[in-house]
Amino acid sequence: MLESGSPAPQMVLEDTTGQTVRLSDYQGGHAVLLFFVRSTSCPVCNRHVRDLVERADELAADGVRVLLAVPEDREKAAGWKAKHRIPFPVLTGRRESPHEMIGLSRKVFGSMQQSGSILVDRQGVIRHAHGATMPTGSYDKKGITAAIASLRTPA
Repeated sequence: MLESGSPAPQMVLEDTTGQTVRLSDYQGGHAVLLFFVRSTSCPVCNRHVRDLVERADELAADGVRVLLAVPEDREKAAGWKAKHRIPFPVLTGRRESPHEMIGLSRKVFGSMQQSGSILVDRQGVIRHAHGATMPTGSYDKKGITAAIASLRTPA
């Protein structure tokens, strides 16, 4: 798993329309909160996503763009996005899962996909990184909120 203070990885992903999305595309303009969903069928992860959707205006006001990464393929991701009316880009990997790109592996005999989040500031530095094997622990709302608040504090 990545660590706070380290440079963001050079991730190249695809959105549900097949467009290339690079984490570095946001550098200089916006901070990015990338939430890694364990599975589109995970009810706990869906509750976490619903909270992010409800906080969309607040996050946007803080200059934070939200991206959701799923381990499923683009077609399944597109269906999930439409069904849940998710306003954020939903991303998949091209060759490997987005989760693998940052060190969120499968645990418990390879059956449980880890989930979590990273917050990358405008300069491309990770300001918050959190991962968990159990989906109930994957959304560190307090940690994310504190990291976003620190972006507003001048250095």
